[in-house]
Amino acid sequence: MPTETVYGLAGSAVDPLAVAAIFAAKGRPQFNPLISHVADLAAAEKIAVFSDVARRLAVAFWPGPLTLVLPSHAQSPVCDLARAGLDTVAVRVPNHPVALALTQAFDGPIVAPSANRSGRPSPTTLNHAQEETGDKAAMALDGGPCRIGLESTVVSLLDRPRLLRPGAVTRQEIEALIGPLAEAETDAKRSPGRMARHYAPNAPVRLEADAPRPGEAYLAFGPYAAGPGVWNLSPTSDLAQAAANLFGYLRAADLTGPIAIAVAPIPREGLGEAIADRLMRSAGYVG
Repeated sequence: MPTETVYGLAGSAVDPLAVAAIFAAKGRPQFNPLISHVADLAAAEKIAVFSDVARRLAVAFWPGPLTLVLPSHAQSPVCDLARAGLDTVAVRVPNHPVALALTQAFDGPIVAPSANRSGRPSPTTLNHAQEETGDKAAMALDGGPCRIGLESTVVSLLDRPRLLRPGAVTRQEIEALIGPLAEAETDAKRSPGRMARHYAPNAPVRLEADAPRPGEAYLAFGPYAAGPGVWNLSPTSDLAQAAANLFGYLRAADLTGPIAIAVAPIPREGLGEAIADRLMRSAGYVG
């Protein structure tokens, strides 16, 4: 299933057997909750309890790459396995015509974690998704390359608003609407994508590298001479372009069998915060 962020391995959030099959296909730890994708705010309110702040964020950024972690509605149909046994639910409305059409036709919440094996780089094309978990899926929907290429921003609204995972909806955009965001800390378990080593290729990843060492592949950023073993995330230093290219280029570099993948320094403001988060996890540096 395509979304504007990455391709997801989709199944009914209501059916524990479907959710279990997704966990099995990904090899994903079952303490890691899944995001429920729905067609609109009205559908989201059937599975989660919305505060005024949550509603303001939903109105401002949905459809779009923002996931809200909220108290689970007492009558929510989302199964315990999808919620990792928690009393909360993660929900978003995707901004992709194929994903929206699917949620509208299904008329219920759909879990769709990234269609990679757990810990691997997320797929941003259908081919990459099929290489990772395609043999486990009954159907594949081709929506073209993902426009954003990074998983959604995740914000918890259980006590004070907390940023659990940075993404394309930036900290600055959210704080301009609702005020300062606290860091993840104790709420981190409520979000996907928080394992220390995540989004990882087979080769080790070396960050903040101004140039590759012998035997390394190199992900450049900004003006850099093209050459064998070099993939430039954005020659013009465009963070949106770098985000869209990140997982595909990690995957392409990994296929060359390097001793390591070196990555150029990338600014951490705006979308760069989300890129840095994924790179740190790919290198195993974040707990």
